[in-house]
Amino acid sequence: MHPRSMRLIIEADRPVERVPSVLRVRPAPPPPTGPGSQAALALEPRELWIAAHVPGLPLAALHVAERSVPLVVVDAEDRNQRVVAADARARAAGVRVGMTLGAALAAVPDIDPQPRHTARELVLMQQLAGIAATFTPLVSLEPPDGLVLEIKPSINLFGGLRELCRRLRDACLAHPVFATGECTPHFTLAPTALAALAAARAGARCFITDPKVLPARLKPLPIGVLRWPEEENARLAAMGVHTLGELMRLPRAGFARRFGPAQLADLDRLLGRRADPKRRIAMRERYRGSLDLDHEIHEHDRLLRALEPLLAELEEFLRARQRGITSLRCRFRHYRAEPTVCILRLAQPESDATRLGSLLRERLATIALPEPVRRCELVSGALTERPVASRALWAPGEHGSAPAGEMPALVEHLRARLGAAAVYGVECVAEHRPERAWRKKGTEGWGRALDEARSLLPAKRTKEERAHPPVPFSRPLWLLHQPEALTVHRGRPHYDGALELLVGPERIESGWWDGGDVQRDYYVARTSTGARLWIYRECTGVRAWFLHGLFG
Repeated sequence: MHPRSMRLIIEADRPVERVPSVLRVRPAPPPPTGPGSQAALALEPRELWIAAHVPGLPLAALHVAERSVPLVVVDAEDRNQRVVAADARARAAGVRVGMTLGAALAAVPDIDPQPRHTARELVLMQQLAGIAATFTPLVSLEPPDGLVLEIKPSINLFGGLRELCRRLRDACLAHPVFATGECTPHFTLAPTALAALAAARAGARCFITDPKVLPARLKPLPIGVLRWPEEENARLAAMGVHTLGELMRLPRAGFARRFGPAQLADLDRLLGRRADPKRRIAMRERYRGSLDLDHEIHEHDRLLRALEPLLAELEEFLRARQRGITSLRCRFRHYRAEPTVCILRLAQPESDATRLGSLLRERLATIALPEPVRRCELVSGALTERPVASRALWAPGEHGSAPAGEMPALVEHLRARLGAAAVYGVECVAEHRPERAWRKKGTEGWGRALDEARSLLPAKRTKEERAHPPVPFSRPLWLLHQPEALTVHRGRPHYDGALELLVGPERIESGWWDGGDVQRDYYVARTSTGARLWIYRECTGVRAWFLHGLFG
């Protein structure tokens, strides 16, 4: 058989692949007619959100004891002072959330209205968020009384979804505020954050893991759970729309024209058709480490050697975050005596374990332990930014190079040995009187203060300027606690001989408003040995001479 004929037979025996014609392609399905149409929903179950809603948060934030009259909480910033929360007795008497204070007093004259404490509410919600952050790092606050957390990545870490939910509920109920009455959080689970939050606000039982059933489960919820403005809720009610199911059946185009794209986007986020990014809260990180000793220790050197693993762990903790600490609390627990607390304060952020160990050695040298130590605990202060700089090219002392950070290191060493109150800095005060132109300040942020001071120093002087230094016009750094009277001979002040007046006078008259009025003429004088002094002469009275300061 001819090869071409064989090829034709083989190709004829193959199944013929039908290429679909463009004219035979089925038309695409029409777009959904409502904001919540089932055909428009195409969300994979890749996220699971737990929402917590605290209905009695305004009552819990007031810290009120048992009262004989009903208690209501009103929004003082609202012009109408509407009721935002009411206790059980007030609600039983007819008070409802959203009523004005006048209407509430008309219904129940003997209620006790209290203004809302928003700052305390935020603190309580942050505490609840701190509990939730132990289960997942993706925790977001939904002010004023809710939070959401994404727990899909944490399910396997806690033995399954239901076990995670149970442990989360038990951890929140262990808090003394959230374990009582109306302040107990209501938890819900849903594939989207807004759906879980809406169900929690409605108080519904919601444990949804399948996105396909989400629209059907949300239909009976009232539209108030979305917390849209009251004007829009009133317009929807006038149209006969009271639930989310009725809201989902509205045409999308007409709904967007009447209420705007923002509300339509809320419905899309509710059903998972639009991304809903959340800003997670950033918890303040601190290092906490403890060590149970195999045997009791009383010697400081052995105690410091026992602390080396904790200090190394602290260094690794700080270096991983590129942060430093300015305070460290070390607690030593004994068998019968009260714990001994050793607090270490640093002049600049530090993360080196060797440096912290040497400072702890100096600090412990001033502390007497009442009993042998059985347990050690380290708690760091708040993490701060630690400036990272390269080491010097030259060794200390070579080519004029000096070790970096020697002044903060000296300050930390002195504070560890002498105590925090023994070392302080000095800052200028806007005051003309020299004895009141400075005051003490703490040594925190010493490194930044030194950098600012170095930027104000003049440039290096030339050889000619060093040979003929200018006469200092500024005030000296060394002032006497009390001015010292000078002797006068033939009208000239004497201090180890006659003084030569170099610069002056500089008149200072100030302090008439506080009873410390001074009127002085200051001079820069030089002694016979070349020392420079800062002296003044009174402008009133006997016009005596006084020594007030010395130049270096």
